[in-house]
Parts: sequence; structure tokens; C-alpha cells
Amino acid sequence: MAVEAEAHSWTVAQAKARLSEVIEKARREPQAITRHGKNAVVVVDAELWERVQRREHRGSFADFLLASPLRGSGLAVERLDSGIREVEL
Repeated sequence: MAVEAEAHSWTVAQAKARLSEVIEKARREPQAITRHGKNAVVVVDAELWERVQRREHRGSFADFLLASPLRGSGLAVERLDSGIREVEL
């Protein structure tokens, strides 16, 4: 998650001195904290973080297919040989 705008970036010293403000602003949008001029961490709203974590633990579509109870069942799926369909746009 990149934070591009200068207004959303804090040095470690600034963040320590104004932690309450960093937290309040992070509730609205991510806040970057830099160390030695480079992004070190990003402070985000806890609800946003939880949503991202839930999404990551859900897995990919490939994981879903691999976990299917039909995997290894011998079910044969055949593709139609009709070729590409013409579609009017």
C-alpha cells in the first residue's frame, strides 16, 4: 500500500511527537512513517486492516478449485468443439 501524497507522510520524530494526530488521520486514510527518508511503515485504520486480512485468508480462485470436493472424483468435463462465438457489440 503506497502512500504518495506528502501530507500523508511523517518522520519517526514527527509521528512520536504527534501520535494522536497520526492515529486520527489514519482512520480516514493511510499514513506513512519514514525513517532515514524512506518509507518504513504505514499506519492504517484497524477496520481496513481487518478487511484486508480477511480477504487474504480467503485464498485465490485456484485454491478454491483445488479444495473442491469434486477434485479427484473422476468427473470428466468436456469442452464444446463449436469454436469461437461471434458477438455483436
